Amino acid sequence: MAEVHLKSTAGDAMEVETSSAGENAAGVAGLLRGFLAVQQRRAVAYSNLGRGFSEYMATGGEIAYQQLCGNVTAEFNDCSTEIIEMVSLLSKPHLCRGDLANLLKDVQAHERDKLQLTARIQVLKKAGRPSERLVNHDHCRSSSMAQHVCANLKEITEASGTEDAEADAEYDAALKEAIQGIQEAVTSINEHMEEVRYEIDALEAEAVGSSLNEVEEAFPDTVSIK
Repeated sequence: MAEVHLKSTAGDAMEVETSSAGENAAGVAGLLRGFLAVQQRRAVAYSNLGRGFSEYMATGGEIAYQQLCGNVTAEFNDCSTEIIEMVSLLSKPHLCRGDLANLLKDVQAHERDKLQLTARIQVLKKAGRPSERLVNHDHCRSSSMAQHVCANLKEITEASGTEDAEADAEYDAALKEAIQGIQEAVTSINEHMEEVRYEIDALEAEAVGSSLNEVEEAFPDTVSIK
């Protein structure tokens, strides 16, 4: 009798372990699908930000642009908070998926770089190339155009031309660097998201396999049709 009891206990333990593995796989897959949903929200936020910035550059609507920036910042903060929670769950002992937690951390780092570089590009474009910036007459000595003494006039010399060219070159280099940085960040993010999709497929297959095993164990005399 004792031997039978031990076998029964071992079988129960195997069933629990199989069930737990299937549930964990489904749970991890659910977290990763949540991560993809958060990334989609980020994509929408970037689209809104880009469209709003283009409108601002065309119309100069400062208030609307600042409101948009505030809304987008709040959305990005919410997205980051959700992914931090996912990282925490994936790191817990019952899931023990530190590899996926690290993957999501990497995405967070790339997203942070992408956002900072996007802001950098917008600041540069708002300022414009030094040689093409509009002249501000606030510091000129007269409000009368007839007697206007413009503080912006300067003698055109070889030295001043060189300064303008150097300033433009620095501006162009900074803009190019930021754009390249965003491209690199986007490439890395997309590669990580592809890894997540592959992992989801594997986890869902594992969960389905565990469910089938449970059915077979529950109905051992059932004839399989092949």
